[in-house]
Amino acid sequence: MRIIGLDYGDKTVGVALSDELYMTAQPLKTIFRDRTNKLRRTYAEIERIIKEYKVEKVVIGLPKKMNNEEGEMCEKVRAFGADVARRTGLPVEYVDERLTTHSADEVLEEGNVKKERRKHYIDKIAASLILKTYLDSLETAKTAEGTESDEG
Repeated sequence: MRIIGLDYGDKTVGVALSDELYMTAQPLKTIFRDRTNKLRRTYAEIERIIKEYKVEKVVIGLPKKMNNEEGEMCEKVRAFGADVARRTGLPVEYVDERLTTHSADEVLEEGNVKKERRKHYIDKIAASLILKTYLDSLETAKTAEGTESDEG
């Protein structure tokens, strides 16, 4: 079983997948759409990926403001997440995604990807960073549990 990471945007959704041991997050693809509210094909593609890779959980980046407040885009992301949960029956969790797109752009720049080509990669790289943040939090929680049980 795997976890899927999604980076929702007005015209794209970046997609990443964990490995079966939840150690790595690999960028998979970017789903493009012509209009903001045209999500039928996007949902269908996410559902296809979930079935193909036997996904058991969905993690979606939540674009909080730098002051930690949630704005209009967070509302859109939460509505998207609710639809994904309803359509797939899978649990959906949210991860603070502040600066992931900036970090993804830096990764692409370091990889010498030309600026005009970055739009094809940036969202799936951002999705992998969101998913990696979540996977790291699982590992941190597991380590903390082990420390607590060692003390008892």
